[in-house]
Amino acid sequence: MSEIKVNALKKRNGSTITIGESGDTVTIAPGITAASLTSGTIPDARFPATLPAVSGANLTNLPAETKPTITGISPSAIDADVGGTVTLTGANYASIPKVELQRANGAIQDATSVTFSSATTISFTTGTAGLTNGQNVRIIVTNPDGNAVRSSSDLVISDGPVFVTTSLANGEANTSYSANVDVTGDSATTIALNSGSSLPSGISLGSTSNVSGTTYRAVLSGTLPNTASQTTYNFTLKATDAQSQVTTQALSITATVGISNSGGFC
Repeated sequence: MSEIKVNALKKRNGSTITIGESGDTVTIAPGITAASLTSGTIPDARFPATLPAVSGANLTNLPAETKPTITGISPSAIDADVGGTVTLTGANYASIPKVELQRANGAIQDATSVTFSSATTISFTTGTAGLTNGQNVRIIVTNPDGNAVRSSSDLVISDGPVFVTTSLANGEANTSYSANVDVTGDSATTIALNSGSSLPSGISLGSTSNVSGTTYRAVLSGTLPNTASQTTYNFTLKATDAQSQVTTQALSITATVGISNSGGFC
């Protein structure tokens, strides 16, 4: 007597399947029923028709993604002709991320260098290649594991203020004095005395006005100190534009002494 084992059986329409002969023992894999034999649809027991429910008990725990974030950009503007170092604050930075600058037209350029300080602080240098005044960029940070973030605000590309006035005329001691200080800027610019510096006694710096186009002016005026000998007064002014970019300029005024101040001949 022979024995036949059936794991899977497929029947074509109109065909008759005969298994064994009278007196044979037929072993059919679990899941195959008499009804399925009659219909000709016999499942493979290795792939049950009904899959087990998916639940936490039979799932492998996957690690949560830790995407970096950008919450602060400092400074928020850089000079296209100078470039600079920009510090990013946020979260989930990993050593050492890739930093890219994306222009409005979609073009992307790499930062010149990237420094990893902590999971919340990184910095990068821009260089000047590809930067154009007025063409702001977004910042893309990509961790080594591929998780990335793009800043929601721009890094402003703006030319900083430039002092047109780089020297001042001399004036006579104890007499009135007036001199214009001109600066060019691509946005509203103010001129002020730099911290820690002082003007000659009797001289003050007026408010800044936009005299034409991109030219901004403040006027130094007053009476120079009454000195017995020629004296030079050194000080530093600063120009600050709407993007908080600051340019400083060292200047000096020399108070000269005329014959009446220096004494006469006997």
